[in-house]
Amino acid sequence: MATVIDPLSEVLRSVRLTGGIFLDAQFTTPWCVRTNILAEDCAGFLVKPALLIAYHFVIAGGLLLSVDEEPTIEVRAGEIVLLPRNDVHTLASTSGLAPTSARSLIQPSADGGLARVLYGGGGEATHIVCGFLGSEETYNPLIAALPRVLKLDITEGVSRDWVEASVRYAASELTTGKLASSGLMSRLSETLFVEAMRQYSVTLTGQAGGWLKGVADPQIGRALAAIHHNIRSPWSTDSLAREASMSRSAFVDRFTALIGMPPIRYLTNWRLQTAKRRLRETRKTIAQIAEEVGYGSDEAFSRAFKRELGSTPSKWRDQQSVDERPAKR
Repeated sequence: MATVIDPLSEVLRSVRLTGGIFLDAQFTTPWCVRTNILAEDCAGFLVKPALLIAYHFVIAGGLLLSVDEEPTIEVRAGEIVLLPRNDVHTLASTSGLAPTSARSLIQPSADGGLARVLYGGGGEATHIVCGFLGSEETYNPLIAALPRVLKLDITEGVSRDWVEASVRYAASELTTGKLASSGLMSRLSETLFVEAMRQYSVTLTGQAGGWLKGVADPQIGRALAAIHHNIRSPWSTDSLAREASMSRSAFVDRFTALIGMPPIRYLTNWRLQTAKRRLRETRKTIAQIAEEVGYGSDEAFSRAFKRELGSTPSKWRDQQSVDERPAKR
């Protein structure tokens, strides 16, 4: 009996996110701030973040969050809101207030603990912790398909107790400067993201677009799962069409309409993204990595890599090592 592969689980397993909490904020009504995550907020977690997702966990009270023309979202205690595009956004106690730059209010910690914000008019209190999920990868089809704002209620779902306890513990430890390792932050961030994706996938309708709509399609979803489950397989348009139980032409048309690119282009993108990660994180040879990501020879792999990224795999790997060296003082 063939193993049933879930495409969402396959991509979630391959997403590499590192996270952290960088700010403890306490507001009293009335208050309104405007903010987003900067690369400097990720220092110690990511060397060169190419992708950043901001998130806020409301410990007590509540707030309104708005992003440009998007509808305002109310966020209550026990809820986490994620911004997959790291858009500049406004947090407020009520609508109609003029925002202050949150960055101008930050009080750095003197002992290496969590930076703080204490701001507002002295009324009802709201307590939040602000963090990020980040990656040095430039391409991920799942993240590219997400909406600009996602709200997660951690009072629901099987991970509720673990997530809430972990966020509160991490915030407490960071505030006092006790948390020396980023290991908990990474695991917590991954759990938050997976739980958010699970909740969001349940709400998808026919209007959802991009990669997530492809996942929801019974036939295209099978092809996506096959790619992510076995990237080294010598996939062709014909073999992927067979996975989807479709004719070649119908498969190409539907895949392109849903995903935004033809099947082989998607396959190439994912292979090269995986190769970049292995070049950066391992000392495997070019030939070994080429085989692992589905290329018949290191020459074919090198040609594809250079065509898409403008550099050979070996030169790209060397450049990553140079970029990650600490700057001389």
